[in-house]
Amino acid sequence: MWKEFKEFAFKGNVMDLAIAVVIGAAFSAIVTSLVQNIITPIVGILMNGVDFSGLKYTFGESEILYGAFIQSVIDFFVIAFSIFLFVRLAMKLKRKKEQEVVEEEVPKVSVQEELLMEIRDLLREQNKK
Repeated sequence: MWKEFKEFAFKGNVMDLAIAVVIGAAFSAIVTSLVQNIITPIVGILMNGVDFSGLKYTFGESEILYGAFIQSVIDFFVIAFSIFLFVRLAMKLKRKKEQEVVEEEVPKVSVQEELLMEIRDLLREQNKK
């Protein structure tokens, strides 16, 4: 059982997933800081100083913190948009690298080789007739 677990835990996919989770957590901290420290104050300025996180409705002794919910929704959209931009940038870079690889793989044909290929093609045509 230990051997099977070890094989599973140290497979490439599991290690890649673990690395992705750690990097995702770090990225999440950056985006959360961006939202809380930059975007939320800007949105507050645009909305005449309204701070969503302080909005609440009191019902008896209970408080319904709907402002925190609104702030969480805004955070979600900013985080989703940030991830979209990151993935889009990564895909552009990947496509650019793939195009460079394809361009490098096409061998340059010298004039002599080109003439030899034309002669070969002509001979093939003559032999088919």
